Amino acid sequence: MASVLLIDDDTELSGLLGAYLEGEGLAVTLAPDGEAALTALAGTRFDIAVLDVMMPRLNGLEVLRRIRRDSDIPVLLLTARGDEIDRIAGLDLGADDYLAKPCSPGELAARLRAILRRTGPSLRPHGEQAFGPLVLDTDRRLASWNGEAVALTGIEFNILEALTARKGVAVSRKDLSQEGLGRPLAPYDRALDVHISSIRQKLGTFADGRSPIQSVRGIGYQFVLE
Repeated sequence: MASVLLIDDDTELSGLLGAYLEGEGLAVTLAPDGEAALTALAGTRFDIAVLDVMMPRLNGLEVLRRIRRDSDIPVLLLTARGDEIDRIAGLDLGADDYLAKPCSPGELAARLRAILRRTGPSLRPHGEQAFGPLVLDTDRRLASWNGEAVALTGIEFNILEALTARKGVAVSRKDLSQEGLGRPLAPYDRALDVHISSIRQKLGTFADGRSPIQSVRGIGYQFVLE
């Protein structure tokens, strides 16, 4: 289980984000300010940190500067929407990514997964995971829809696993090709779309006729719940 240090003086927001991330299979520790964050980092090994820039006394950029003196822990910055200066400064100081506030918990989880795929342990859960009528057993690589077994190919399971791991968030065709097909997306390559079509047919639809896999124009696909 990957561990996250969530650093934000907005305790109500931190509680909401922390609860969501724990539901995604993460171990979350909250730090209400920069001093508490540096103390926590000095005594505990975390896999990743989420750091709010706008904090009183010791702001996020100063905290990041001090973190980078001793640690290469991945850091995702939470910045004010439209504040390009803080984003650039944070990246120059060694942040791995940024996300504008207010942000959705789902998008935050997706960004953390993306960073940890490059730098650390996987955030994908093991065993059976339920997504509405869909159940995936990631250990045995089995799937069912409304209790009925679904016969997926290996590639189809990979694609569906990648989509459900970021449920509610659009996943690019590039990422899905790399994770599902195991290769970069080539120009005019429609293989991914063919696999998506097959998965849709095998899963069926919700009561209102919608597919759980929705196209996102200009980006790729996302897995949605009823």
